[in-house]
Amino acid sequence: MAARPLIRAALLCGLATPGLGETGAPLSAIEWLQQTPTVTLDLGLEEPPVADSGERPDITVDTLDAQGRDAVGLLPSHVTGLPDSLWQHSRADTLATLIRQQSPELLPAMQALLYTLLLAEANAPWDAGVDDALLLARTDTLVEMGALEQAAALLLRAGPATPELFRRWFDVTLLMGLEEAACQALVETPRLAPGYAARIFCTARAGDWNGAVLMLDTANALDLISDEEDALLLRFLDPDLFEGNPILVAHSDPDPLLFRLYEAIGEPQPTTGLPRPFAHADLRSTVGWKPRLEAAERLARTGALPENQLLGIYSEGRPSASGMIWDRTEAIQAFDAALNAQDAAAVADTLPPAWAAMQSVHLEVPFARLYGSRLLALPLSGVAARLARDIALLSPAYESAALAGPRDFLAGLAQGSPPRTPTDRLQRAIADGFHEARIPQGITAMLARGQLGEVILNAMKMMSDGAQGDLASLTDALAILRAVGLEDTARRAALQTVLIDMRG
Repeated sequence: MAARPLIRAALLCGLATPGLGETGAPLSAIEWLQQTPTVTLDLGLEEPPVADSGERPDITVDTLDAQGRDAVGLLPSHVTGLPDSLWQHSRADTLATLIRQQSPELLPAMQALLYTLLLAEANAPWDAGVDDALLLARTDTLVEMGALEQAAALLLRAGPATPELFRRWFDVTLLMGLEEAACQALVETPRLAPGYAARIFCTARAGDWNGAVLMLDTANALDLISDEEDALLLRFLDPDLFEGNPILVAHSDPDPLLFRLYEAIGEPQPTTGLPRPFAHADLRSTVGWKPRLEAAERLARTGALPENQLLGIYSEGRPSASGMIWDRTEAIQAFDAALNAQDAAAVADTLPPAWAAMQSVHLEVPFARLYGSRLLALPLSGVAARLARDIALLSPAYESAALAGPRDFLAGLAQGSPPRTPTDRLQRAIADGFHEARIPQGITAMLARGQLGEVILNAMKMMSDGAQGDLASLTDALAILRAVGLEDTARRAALQTVLIDMRG
């Protein structure tokens, strides 16, 4: 502890002298701040830009209008097909709880529906207040799924003018490596700061390194930051003073600011054991291929990484080692080359191992979206033909796939009319959802009250339970989805339940 005043004195002296660049910032400490966003969620929509320029948005504080921030969304009603009254007749805390109960690794059909709900623009719940309960739940779920760009856009659309909203915006921008705008807003409106460490970090980022050192001294005197924050900020402000010192022992569960500070001082932390949103740091081109592959697979499982980008990362090089991820990569590359060459024999040989590789990491649907319709066009036979048809049934071309094979249960399901009395228990539960199953009484009452969003969220939870083996919930979920007009979602979810094992 006795060395800390000397360190800070050296910092102040060093910062007062020329030679550290025009802003006085050690260049090695801010290289990571120049990264650009790497992931976008492919919703199949032409979304307008969130902003007209890269300048910091104005953060203002106003009295909320009748709608409030819970009504904010990125996708208007005419895009989602959902009514403006989606949330209007439900309680905000009930909706927030239902949203937080959704698992990030749902059936892909449910993931797509969840993204639509999270990004939908709709009237606020009838009891919405200034606590932004629904908006916070939507944002937190987007972050949990790894959809950082969408979370940031949603927060900017709402205006991160409260401490809770600003904290989320600040964390998301840190995880994306784009915190300059958030830092400028924090410096201008310190009351929004999530903590003293954030204020010190942003003060330094604004070029006031002397002020940042003095603020760090004050924070330590008042015991406002942790020892770990203190050690990291000292090294961030001038890493040269600590050259040759032992590497810091990282916190086992760092927040986004600590994670970025470790990276800034040249001690980046592995993201494998961290929550999914941290995986974005490993998508950058400066990161090794293996961490990029692992991060891409993690994010693709929740729909936060488009399948074309996943394929691009699989195709970046040639595996030079063996092992699970390298074997998957080699299998995908071999199949992709065979399909691009339109070599039916080679496709027949390479499709089974490629499909098994995708099954092992629950990436069947991204694979099907990439290749399903193309497989239907090849003259395959036997096992390869049956496998190709099953894959195509998981793709947007599922109705065409239904016409390309036998008139079996899957073909009928893809066309919305599965056989009524199959012998298989799972298929029977699905068939019941498409034929005369009654909507549960509680759901009927919700629909009568106009609580559509609440009904859909309940159906999604039932669908998740159904995919795990609760057949009664599976039947109810499919019946509800069809009753509210989500026929395509119901068919996709049912096909995925039959063709994908979600229990592993």
